[in-house]
Amino acid sequence: MIIDERIDRGTPFDWGRVSDDYARYRDIYPAQFYQKILDRGLRRDGQHVLDLGTGTGVIPRAMARYGAAWVGVDVSEQQIAQARRLSEGMGIEYQAMPAEHIDFPDAMFDVIAACQCFWYFDHEAIRGILHRILKPNGRILVLYMAWLPFEDPIAGASERLILKYNPNWSGAGERMRPIDIPACYADGFALVHHEECRLAVPFTRESWNGRVKACRGIGASLPANKVAAWEQEHKTLLERIAPERFDVLHYAAMAELERI
Repeated sequence: MIIDERIDRGTPFDWGRVSDDYARYRDIYPAQFYQKILDRGLRRDGQHVLDLGTGTGVIPRAMARYGAAWVGVDVSEQQIAQARRLSEGMGIEYQAMPAEHIDFPDAMFDVIAACQCFWYFDHEAIRGILHRILKPNGRILVLYMAWLPFEDPIAGASERLILKYNPNWSGAGERMRPIDIPACYADGFALVHHEECRLAVPFTRESWNGRVKACRGIGASLPANKVAAWEQEHKTLLERIAPERFDVLHYAAMAELERI
């Protein structure tokens, strides 16, 4: 359970509650998303990579074939259990722990990655740890992808329904923008690259419903009866406004920090 006054007005949320749906519906990053990472020469060719907030291991599972050695950590034991199940035989190491409690040897990693999770961390606590466990000139790669509710009508309608059931949810209203890097990273790191782009991500009605249900504003925070009521209304909404298969407009963003 996470309670953070900066997020959803302090409404508690628990990713373990949605680990089944997360495993089934959150592996949604298109090929272009991964190519952007590869184009930066990261997460490949014998590099040692730490994936913070790994969830069900979506990023390590997708990129293991490019030759990096992966360690994934996540605060949720349920998420890590799903990651281990889905990664069986892939040689990926997983540990259940908060990012602030990681304890790896000095200069162990070439790359530290954080996808969809960077804003959850206590950056004043973790910045020095990340600097210590990165090799000289190692990189932090921060990744994010979000639907665009003001540009995509299906995303906008789904988002309004989330807010109907959970008006405290602070994840609404995304627009394409660079990732915000906290000021403390100016001590020991340099921002060497950032990039933002629009992506059309394919869904079915079922997979879009599952993806939205697994978000922080619904499955991770609402009681079961409200989740069920939201899901029934959302499915009815999609039958009315969406074809069986459709794309949802998202934007992807990355920020690359170099250890100095």
